Amino acid sequence: MITTVIADGKKEYDFIELLKSRAQNSDKNVIPIVSEIIENVKTNGDKAVYDYTVKFDGKAPEKAEIPADEIDAVISECDPKYIETVRKAAKNIEDFHKRQVQQSWLTTKNNGVIMGQRIRGLKRVGIYVPGGTAAYPSSVLMNAIPAKIAGVEEIVMCTPPMKNGKPNILAAAKLAGVDRIFLMGGAQAIAAMAYGTESVPKVDKIVGPGNIFVATAKKLLYGTVDIDMIAGPSEILIIADKSANPKFLAADLMSQAEHDKLASAILLTDCEELANQTVKELERQVQTLSRNEIINSSLDNFGAIIVCSDMKQAVLFANELAPEHLEVCCENPMEYVGKLDNAGSVFLGNYSPEPLGDYFAGPNHVLPTSGTARFFSPLSVDSFVKKSSFICYTEEALRTDAQDVVRFADTEGLTAHANSIKVRFEDIDFE
Repeated sequence: MITTVIADGKKEYDFIELLKSRAQNSDKNVIPIVSEIIENVKTNGDKAVYDYTVKFDGKAPEKAEIPADEIDAVISECDPKYIETVRKAAKNIEDFHKRQVQQSWLTTKNNGVIMGQRIRGLKRVGIYVPGGTAAYPSSVLMNAIPAKIAGVEEIVMCTPPMKNGKPNILAAAKLAGVDRIFLMGGAQAIAAMAYGTESVPKVDKIVGPGNIFVATAKKLLYGTVDIDMIAGPSEILIIADKSANPKFLAADLMSQAEHDKLASAILLTDCEELANQTVKELERQVQTLSRNEIINSSLDNFGAIIVCSDMKQAVLFANELAPEHLEVCCENPMEYVGKLDNAGSVFLGNYSPEPLGDYFAGPNHVLPTSGTARFFSPLSVDSFVKKSSFICYTEEALRTDAQDVVRFADTEGLTAHANSIKVRFEDIDFE
């Protein structure tokens, strides 16, 4: 069901290596296939996308783009209670991300120098929404709402045709402010957004999760277009002391294990009795869950309960693992906030379970995985803006700094750089 080990300074780090091995997003077999798809779409545009849609999805829709009136009408097809929930979640996400907005600025000096930074939203962003084993309207909200807040002019969404939950996905897209929706999936959709086709506009950035073919396409097209990140399988790490409830811990571990057979669920605790009780709860609760086959496979291969010598050791291991989701189920969870440096999102206390962040609370659920929380951040408003600096010197100000600039240029052997300054001040005797 799940591996339980006593931390000895080696077993837990062997487990990190195991997790790294599962998170390969591309391999030598996938890259040539995706490269061929990308080149075909780049050359043949809509025709290539149509052919791949027929090949991979069974058939292609009559129109690749969903008309705006159909998107408007789809909200009436959904459960009104679901629509109300989406509206509430969207409001929470909007409120949180509005706090991330930065303003352009400028500063002046006494000598007349003006410098500053201009911040503006990207012109057009593409969102990919996968088909797969489940439909995720929550991901639509998490990707589109920060983009709108950032000032992105147009949001384009691609999703495979005939996917389960399509009305719910389209309703979430409409409420989140998505402008255009295309029924296409896989690497061909990523290529279409990156290069543009006769019907799909070229975007500046592509965000959203996908399978290994989508992830590989994003990786190969980075540079042609910006991307959010190369996301690996989902993961949760829970730090718990003896005050935690094993029933809650088991439920939260499985909430991530159900995503994927490659998902990882780990519990760190200094209480062996709590570890044993959590195993019993896992065995009991999993029997009632619809995705128990996926959960069991995930826990068998990439799940672990590690009994640490103390909470200090648990924190050290958590920072080394740098998990996507990190729950702190301890008596005083706030005392750990300043100690946990590497995590995508942190959930504090017994009543802040990870699914709260997936759907509703407000912080983004598009998070760094596979240890990349050591240097990557969650998706945010910053992900959808670009910044330009500007400089305005007066003649007097440049005269004051001319000698230093020329000295730098001469030191680097860039005489044309130095000359650009010298020609403006022929009366200065440059050293």
